[in-house]
Amino acid sequence: MLEGCKPHSVNSARSFMKSFLFIIRNRCGRPRLCWTVLGTLPLLFGVSCRQPGPVTIAVIPRTSGTLLWEPAHRGAQDAAKTFGGHIYWNSPTREDDIAGQIALIEHVVAEGDQGLVLAPNQSLALITPVQRALAHGLPIVIIGSPMPIPAGGGLSYILNDEEAGARIAAQRLALLLHGRGSIAILGINPDVAGIMKRAHSFERYLAENYPAIHIVERHTGSFNIPHEQEIAEETLAAHPDLDAIVALMWSSARGAMSTIDNNPGKFKARVIAFDAEDLQFNSPSLDSAVIQDTRKMGNLAVQLIHDRLSGKSAPSLITLQPVLVTRTNANSAEVRHMTTMDWRPGWSWSHTP
Repeated sequence: MLEGCKPHSVNSARSFMKSFLFIIRNRCGRPRLCWTVLGTLPLLFGVSCRQPGPVTIAVIPRTSGTLLWEPAHRGAQDAAKTFGGHIYWNSPTREDDIAGQIALIEHVVAEGDQGLVLAPNQSLALITPVQRALAHGLPIVIIGSPMPIPAGGGLSYILNDEEAGARIAAQRLALLLHGRGSIAILGINPDVAGIMKRAHSFERYLAENYPAIHIVERHTGSFNIPHEQEIAEETLAAHPDLDAIVALMWSSARGAMSTIDNNPGKFKARVIAFDAEDLQFNSPSLDSAVIQDTRKMGNLAVQLIHDRLSGKSAPSLITLQPVLVTRTNANSAEVRHMTTMDWRPGWSWSHTP
């Protein structure tokens, strides 16, 4: 009888039923009262537990309005249209706003949405809120970067293949440097598990396949762009003949490009970036970027949640291949499809000039 009700409706109905049973047990000597109470049951359940409306699935990225995460919005909307569902899209205004993302998760649970797609901005701090949401029966799909919670019990992952991305970046670097040179790795962020795997995979592949390319500097990273620019300035001051910088975060890439571009002729380093938020290649120091297919992540995640709600089996883990973007293919159909920020019919927002 309570099927299709949101949690607060179910709780209200259960409270009423307890009161009803108490009255029946203690007031059965008054038939008129019993029949009156019985008569209110259809009204109660008609109000609290009508036929379920459209499925609402919440999507909470690390932030929004960027070339990295806005395509996930389009993918989620496309998937929801196939079954008449609704997407609740919300995010922190900054990628380092952990408290803001936790508050949004708690809001989704309180509202009784039917599913959650989450791109965590911190691997450890979100463990408890995600586990609480799972305990409420909310199916969850983590996208982008993993969390230290095993899949199963309503939790699935759709992740970027970080090993493939590291391999792509290393191969591009070897082509750029003709197999030898000195580099720095910036943006090693211990708060994001995917970036740590990216860093380890890149160093391992580089050592195994291109031993003549030497890593002379490594730095942790953050989403704070002015801080990342300071790191880039210090790195290039210490190694002015650096051949390349591999930036594992876009904030680190921006800091490096700004430092190089603001000192024309002083530094020769080229930048290979990850998770680009701008593919116009206005910076002469940007060689290429490895990007995630977040549009497909958003699409598959919403489909997966709908399958779970429909009683169908769903995979616990899906990995998606990243793509290398250069000046040559930045305006290709494949890249434009992956990075579209146009999520509303008749609305246009493009990254190309």
